[in-house]
Amino acid sequence: MINIYGTQKKEYIDLFHKVFAQTLEFIGQSEDVEVELGIVSEEEIKQVNRETRSIDSVTDVLSFPTIDAGKNSVSKKQFPFDINHENGLVFLGEIIICEKRAIEQSVEFNHSIERELGFLFAHGMLHLFGYDHIEIDDEIEMRQAQNEIMNKIGLTR
Repeated sequence: MINIYGTQKKEYIDLFHKVFAQTLEFIGQSEDVEVELGIVSEEEIKQVNRETRSIDSVTDVLSFPTIDAGKNSVSKKQFPFDINHENGLVFLGEIIICEKRAIEQSVEFNHSIERELGFLFAHGMLHLFGYDHIEIDDEIEMRQAQNEIMNKIGLTR
């Protein structure tokens, strides 16, 4: 389940649901998880970036995992204290995406805004499942995962 705030654009919401489902399939995760997704302004993401990472600049996407999934699917049994008692789902964390930065990047990379937003959301989802790109091997693994997810939903470059 995705809780989306900051946009009412149906095409974005439909896209995020496709990426969410495909990422869960890639991980091998059942649908008993919940993610918060915010589509925010440059000012908002800059403030969060400054407050959480001490980086005073705009970025495209930030992820805030609440659990250590270790690149694996998760279960309620593993994370009993991370279950949202209102809906019974394991809360994975929050992702925020700067819409203006995504638009700029879609122009820069010469692809659609849907491709860029989907890519950023897939990137954020993989972070929630423990993927990272600090080391070169991890970056290669994460890029391959992102490409597989994007290809499966037809959002290729």
